[in-house]
Parts: sequence; C-alpha cells; structure tokens
Amino acid sequence: MSYFFTVIFHRELARVLGEKGVIVFSDVEHVIMKNDRSLHEVFKLFDLIHILTTDHATVTRITKEVIEDFASENVVYLELRTTPKRNDSIGMSKRSYMEAVLEGLKSVSAVDVDFGPHNMDGNPVNNMNMNDICNGSTRKKIYVRLLLSIDRRESTEAAMETVKLALEMRDLGVLGIDLSGNPIVGEWSTFLPALEFAREQGLQITLHCGEVPNKKEINSMLDFLPQRVGHACFLEEEEWQKLKSSNIPVEICLTSNIRTNTISSIDIHHFDVFPVTHYVGDAANLYRAKHPLVLCTDDSGVFSTTLSKEYDLAASTFDLGKWEMFQLAKTAVEFIFADDGVKQDLEAIFDLAAKKLDP
Repeated sequence: MSYFFTVIFHRELARVLGEKGVIVFSDVEHVIMKNDRSLHEVFKLFDLIHILTTDHATVTRITKEVIEDFASENVVYLELRTTPKRNDSIGMSKRSYMEAVLEGLKSVSAVDVDFGPHNMDGNPVNNMNMNDICNGSTRKKIYVRLLLSIDRRESTEAAMETVKLALEMRDLGVLGIDLSGNPIVGEWSTFLPALEFAREQGLQITLHCGEVPNKKEINSMLDFLPQRVGHACFLEEEEWQKLKSSNIPVEICLTSNIRTNTISSIDIHHFDVFPVTHYVGDAANLYRAKHPLVLCTDDSGVFSTTLSKEYDLAASTFDLGKWEMFQLAKTAVEFIFADDGVKQDLEAIFDLAAKKLDP
C-alpha cells in the first residue's frame, strides 16, 4: 500500500521542467533532497509532485518503476494509490491520467503483474495457476490493485467525479477510494456525499484520519465506519475506544509519522507503546491489543523508506521476532480490499513460506 515516487526521479523531472521554464529548479531542489521534513514541508513536496506528474508519459513511467521497486523486495500484493489529475493544457483528463497508470501496469516486464482486468467469463486474464506459483515453476508475481484518491483541496463535484471514475474502472483493478491530502485543508462535509455514494456502490474506503488534532473530524470519520483508516496519530482516549470497538483496521506508517513529527518518538508510537506512558494511554496500544493493523510505507520516495524497512523498524523497536513479523504480514491479508480469490492465493503463498521459516 504506497504512493508513487522516488527522490531521484523527482529531481530529474524538476530539472527538466526548470530547463523549460515551468519552475525555478533552485527554488525546489532543497525541498526534494531534504530527508527529514515537517508535515508542512511534506505537503509542499506533494504540491511539487502534482506539477511534475502532469503528462501521460511521466505517469506511465513512474507507475512501471514503482511496481518494479516493490516487486524487487518480494512484495506480493500492492494497493497503489493515486490522485487522478486534470491538466486541460495538455489534454489530460482524470480518465486519461488513469489510462496512463494502466499503461504503466501493462509495461512491467521484470515480473508478472496481476492487475485485475477480466475476460468475458469473469476470470482475470493474467491469473496463473496457484499450483505453479507454489511449486516455483513461474516467474515472480505481484498482485496490484488501485485506489483512487480524493484530494482534500477538491470540491464535492470533483470528488464525485473521482468516485464515478473508480466505478467505471472497477474491472480494471480499481477497488476503492482514499481520502488524503493536506489535513489542514478542506472540510469533512465537502467529501461526505462522494464517500457515501462510493459506499452505496460497493467501493471500499480508507481515510487519512487524525494526522493533525481535529477531534470533530476524527469522530465523524470513525462514525462513518470506513474499511480502514490511515495514520491515527492524534486520537484521544475516547476516539481510541471508538476505533477499537468498531474494529477498524489501521494503516501504520512508522517512518512517515516520525519524520513529519506527528509522533515525537518511535518508542511511544501507537503501534505498540510499551511500557504504557501518560502520553498516549493504554488505549493506544494496537498490536498488544490485537487490533487489526497493517504496516505501510506511505509515500516511499518522500519518506525514503521501503516496506522491508518498515518491518525492520517495527521488529527492532518493539522487540518482535521473526515469527511475529511473519504473522503480522500474513494477518494483513485479511484487511486488503481485493476479492476472496486473491486473498486465498496470498494465503497459499504465506502457507508455503511458513514451511520454510525457521522456528
């Protein structure tokens, strides 16, 4: 579960646009190259990314490369989020943007990619026999599914357009809707009609929730009962209890939370605070409470991380052994948005791997 970009590619694109006079490269280079960014600086970089990714060829290339990057570290399932963009000056619509993403999926050659297109009989065109996968007779394979993001800067109408596009592209691997973007921008009520429509139509929904203190919005999001929430950094005792009673899975982004200083120290992260401190209270201990959670990268380029690094950070910080980390990864299959057939395939992969795992 990640966004697109790498710092090197950001810099390369920015330099090209600087040469064309679109931006002043010297004004943005330091933003791209900086490692530790505040939350404000992160969204300044995201604004730059929106400028850099406004042509179809770039979107296709980035899609291809990010999938190859995740596959290279043995990720077997990826939910790729992107915000469909419009750029009338070059003839880019939200649909053509997504078509460029799909071209990137199709252009991957280093691994086999299952991204969900179906034949007339309803079967994915690029599914392989699981017996072949389990006995090692096929190439490496990665399942990729898409979530379309509503940017918090958008209007209700623009948000609804994204939801309708997701519905039109369901047979092409689009599973759901993500609400993201600068958390100090926009009002929950602006996006609620589009999110309610998405849910009525059977799309899965995940919300960036509690990235900044906003008690009213956090409670409204939890009352909405999304399939997952991301971050959950600024919940108070009451909200933690509501989250847990609703059993809403949390997308945990350790590196992102520390580098943006939304969590001041990794040892008091709500993944699993131990010993319990007055800072967060007992309700914030998610892993120890066996609350549904999954480790994610957030934007792997912006935060200079990989999924492997996130697991390593969790293991070293919270004293988790190899088997505990394996179970954490396997359990995450329960919370993905893909259909039961994909879940069964992934469980088979994990079952095979468990036989090779040292006790």
